Amino acid sequence: MQKADLILYIIKLSLGGFAAFLAILLWSKTRDSAWMSLVIGAVISYAGIVYNLLLDFGMKFSIDILVAGIPLTTLLFTAVPLLFYILGFLLILKRFL
Repeated sequence: MQKADLILYIIKLSLGGFAAFLAILLWSKTRDSAWMSLVIGAVISYAGIVYNLLLDFGMKFSIDILVAGIPLTTLLFTAVPLLFYILGFLLILKRFL
């Protein structure tokens, strides 16, 4: 791993961790479904950052199912946060329509 990659991961872990921390604080204050969707998306997104870091450091996971040549866990950590963001935004838009 090069120095630039390490600096990028430090930035991702720091900012992603701070965003996940704030999301968890918000989670304890609200039970609104739109905000909960955004919170869950932020937390899963941070978990994806940690998972990718472990993969880049050489951690191998024994069970990984391939979907169209892409590991299922990588696909889930990429798509699921975005789906929760979309759901949250749709729920917020529904209030205004």
